[in-house]
Amino acid sequence: MKFSRLILLAAVPLVAAMGGQPDAGRAGSGYVRPDLGAQSATDAGIDPVEAPLAQGALEVVDAAGVEPGAYLWQARPVVVFADSADDPAFRTQMRMIEAEPAGLVARDVVVITDTDPAANSSWRRSLRPEGFSLVVLDKDGQVKQRKPAPWSVREISRAIDKTPLRRQEIGRARVLP
Repeated sequence: MKFSRLILLAAVPLVAAMGGQPDAGRAGSGYVRPDLGAQSATDAGIDPVEAPLAQGALEVVDAAGVEPGAYLWQARPVVVFADSADDPAFRTQMRMIEAEPAGLVARDVVVITDTDPAANSSWRRSLRPEGFSLVVLDKDGQVKQRKPAPWSVREISRAIDKTPLRRQEIGRARVLP
């Protein structure tokens, strides 16, 4: 019984990532755009750390709202830093993420945004970005990639798929009882 649930849970993100849903990557696909005024996970009474797993959606969280340790072994933080929300690189990165959230949802990613250097968030103190920066962390909290320019969801997904923890997850999904 447990194995059949595991297969079903593993198949849902895979089908979505392969384009099994005609609206994947569009409004209504599970990605909550912060600029649309949609109800956030916190407003809905869901712990922001559990939100990506509970809703099956890509959650975008402001860095001031959560501490880095909150995601350990729960999700893979992809942190997008900029000196301003109007930074062209930041806007490009968010548009790319917004266009294809299914690949990140399938990899348990939560996107953390930090566009206020003056706030000096704990993410900013620990990762020390300069200007625009994209930082991919694994579930164990270790930095796996740092990029000074926007990356497509495909590139982020490939970087995640090369990590040892992700390879173990993929391997477990293929194991038969």
